[in-house]
Amino acid sequence: MIPENLSERKEAWKTIFVFLAIVTILSSLFHYAIVNLYPSRIYIGALMWCPAIAAMITLKLKGRSISSLNWNWGNWKYIRFSYFVPALYGIITYVFIWIFGLGKLANKEAITEWAKELGLTGIGTLNPTAIIIIAVILLGTVEVIRAAATTLGEEIGWRGFFIYELRKVLPFTGVALFSGIVWATWHWPVIVYYGDNVILELASFYVVIVSMSFIMTYYTFKSKSLWPAVLFHAVSNVYIQKILPELTLKNEGTEYWLGENGIMFALVTAVFGIYFWRKALKEKL
Repeated sequence: MIPENLSERKEAWKTIFVFLAIVTILSSLFHYAIVNLYPSRIYIGALMWCPAIAAMITLKLKGRSISSLNWNWGNWKYIRFSYFVPALYGIITYVFIWIFGLGKLANKEAITEWAKELGLTGIGTLNPTAIIIIAVILLGTVEVIRAAATTLGEEIGWRGFFIYELRKVLPFTGVALFSGIVWATWHWPVIVYYGDNVILELASFYVVIVSMSFIMTYYTFKSKSLWPAVLFHAVSNVYIQKILPELTLKNEGTEYWLGENGIMFALVTAVFGIYFWRKALKEKL
């Protein structure tokens, strides 16, 4: 509920800008390390925890308790949906890629290489189908749990704190759009430095992140918990970075359609984002 009191709204905006200033200062250190030193998991993991640290510092400055964040687990329904929705949009993305010939299913040799990376070649002779099943189960569970350790850092800040402050001054559409743009912009130094076609990749990435923001904001407000967003973020990363690309061989000239910065992923997530936006408005979130 947006407060009618002007002083409350001003205070909320002050809190938002303090948080964003702290996020910017902290993140710039690790963006520098990733871009100029080495993009190791240490620096990336530290970067992903900057929003959480910024939220905690902001709460301390405002005299509010960290326990005021929505740490409760919430309804299991939203936890389940927060696993299956990002898995679904990832799978749909790559099914379209395979159907339209923008990439093709990995051959036996590629899957065998995947098995070597996962250490599956040491457990006997496995056919490609068995390798895929075992790999997807392991990555879809163990790797998701590992990924959640870093997405938790982002989601304490973005969905646990930031969107609730925005909710004090903006309606649902404004919250999801504004937080999505900020979240996408927070990533831009890495994309600019490592991208091949920076303009196209940035455009696709902004569509993806803003679309995800609408979905994650919906589940956060419905569940009154930050955990669905943590799981959603982790599952999305694992499926679109670890699982589906390994099952796909690139075709020459179609690389800009693939991956988390690809055009196809942007199109699919945009459809999902619009659906959840309309759903949120209908439910008067």
